[in-house]
Amino acid sequence: MKVVDRIKKIGFPHSYALLFFLIIVCAVLTWIIPSGSYKTKTVTVDGSERTVVIPGTYRQISKIAADGTDYRQGIAAVLEAPGNGIIAAVEVIAFVLILGGAFGIILKTGAIDRGLRALADFLGSKGILVIPLMMILVSLGGSTYGMSEELIPLFIIFITFMLSMGFDSITAILTLFLASQAGYIGSTINPFNVLIAQGIGDIHGNPLLGLRVVFWVAITAISIAFTMRYAFKVRKDPESSIVYATDLKLRAKLLGEAGESIQVEKAERFSGKDKAIIALFIGGLAVMVYGIVGQGWYMSEIGALFLALGLITGIIARFSIREICDAFVSGCADFVYAAVIIGLANSILVILQNGMIIGTILHGLSGLLGGLPKALFTTILLAVQSLITLFVPSSSGSAALTMPVMGPLADLVNMNRDVIVLSNQFGNGLMNIINPTGGVLLAGLSVAGISFGKWLKIGLKIFAILFVACAVFLWIATLV
Repeated sequence: MKVVDRIKKIGFPHSYALLFFLIIVCAVLTWIIPSGSYKTKTVTVDGSERTVVIPGTYRQISKIAADGTDYRQGIAAVLEAPGNGIIAAVEVIAFVLILGGAFGIILKTGAIDRGLRALADFLGSKGILVIPLMMILVSLGGSTYGMSEELIPLFIIFITFMLSMGFDSITAILTLFLASQAGYIGSTINPFNVLIAQGIGDIHGNPLLGLRVVFWVAITAISIAFTMRYAFKVRKDPESSIVYATDLKLRAKLLGEAGESIQVEKAERFSGKDKAIIALFIGGLAVMVYGIVGQGWYMSEIGALFLALGLITGIIARFSIREICDAFVSGCADFVYAAVIIGLANSILVILQNGMIIGTILHGLSGLLGGLPKALFTTILLAVQSLITLFVPSSSGSAALTMPVMGPLADLVNMNRDVIVLSNQFGNGLMNIINPTGGVLLAGLSVAGISFGKWLKIGLKIFAILFVACAVFLWIATLV
């Protein structure tokens, strides 16, 4: 607890500040690291053209070119970098904002929220089955469209359910939050995770989709097994729970066993309109899979699909034009943070490119890591991606930060670039299980009155288990 309290007291730097600091650091590095470059060639991968570096062609170049170009980046370059980075990443940023706006309309209907509540009510009488069935549903949402913040209003409901069935509040957090992170780790077609990283890495068609589905099943199964084992242990011996004392007060509050009773607000009825919206959404996801795998869809086509889904959803919900527009703007606003993160992360790439030191960095990394066994290489890669997520929790932001360097590195070590995307989604989902800056986690813990230190006693265990599993999965992916 003392360590956690110190971390909280010191505080983590804001992601924007951290990235701007990295821009400055990279500008300084352009004065220190020798400039150099690889020769490149255009190849066709899965029917799409991609520019790749040619191994063995690295050469150093002078810091000042023959035409007078100075590759050393100064103060002016640092100040121009954020604008240039946003301009260079405009396609990805536009994709994020359009998806955010579309999801804003879909979520404003409340259909997904009421659907989950209805399922919870239906399963409430079936005891222990509520845990695996709910975890599968939430994990599927995380894997396909990045379900996360939508869970916040469900925490109080599930905490009440778990307490009423003899479990503890941590069981509720595991059921919802761990399931959503399992979905993120095992992302299959999550546009905010897999598709953005693939776009930045110039990867078309989701080439490892089959493996992603297998990995999602395995990761979700591990998470369910961990949660069920914990739940049975607590129900058998309630005093073994690390939140036993705080849950006594929480149980009295929510279930009225003592003191003032606070009732959970009754959910609105799950209507036929809600069912139509959810059916439309699921159908849209199916169309997206077909488009990506069968038609080679990229960000423009996927963005158009989700925009159509958002508009049709607004019509089904009988929103006025103003309500649709307001929901779209609100959805965009929710993703402005991630969009700017992508732009700032891309600014680092701009500095490295203009300083002509990416080739030198790749040359050094390939020499250092290229000779390692692939299992060790991917384990180190997973650890690095996890560490980056500690400071940049956004999956799209961490992808924008790492893919420009890691993607070409995969070419140099003769590895499928999509393995790098896997490492990003694995590392991001894993670290956010125990990330003290994670908003959804902290929201759930605050509702239950659980300290972050107590959560770590449980979270670190499943983090370690899933880290080992993901390291194995990454190694398997290198064999494809």
